[in-house]
Amino acid sequence: MISIQTIMILAPCSKQLLHNFLQYPVNLDKLCREITHNQGLMTKSAITVNVKLFAAYQEACGVSELVLEFPNGTAVAAVCDRLIAEHPKLAQWRDITRFGVNLIFVEPDTLLQDGDEVVLIPPVSGG
Repeated sequence: MISIQTIMILAPCSKQLLHNFLQYPVNLDKLCREITHNQGLMTKSAITVNVKLFAAYQEACGVSELVLEFPNGTAVAAVCDRLIAEHPKLAQWRDITRFGVNLIFVEPDTLLQDGDEVVLIPPVSGG
C-alpha cells in the first residue's frame, strides 16, 4: 500500500488533487502513476527561460528582463524570433545578435533547458 507521504515524495500534488484524494477512495498505485506520467508530460512539453535584454532589445520591450515559455527542444534563436515577432523594428538586429546562455556565448541553434538565463547581445557602440 502506498501512503500519501509516498505520493507527495514521488510527485507533488495540487491542493485540488489532494482534496479529491481525501474525499474519494482511489487506487493509490494508479494515482501515483498518473501523477508521475502527467509531470513527465509537463516537463517534456514546455520550458521557462529568463531573458536579459540590452540596448535595442531593452528599448523596444521597455523592460530589462522577461520570463518566457517555449516548447521543449527550442533553440535560443527562437527567443530572438519571438521578440522580433512582437517588435518588428528589431528585425534589423536578427543576423548580428549574439546569444548567451547561463553566462556562456552560444550558437543560435543551442537548445534551451528549463530555467536557463538567456542574454541577447546586439552590437553596441560608444566609449
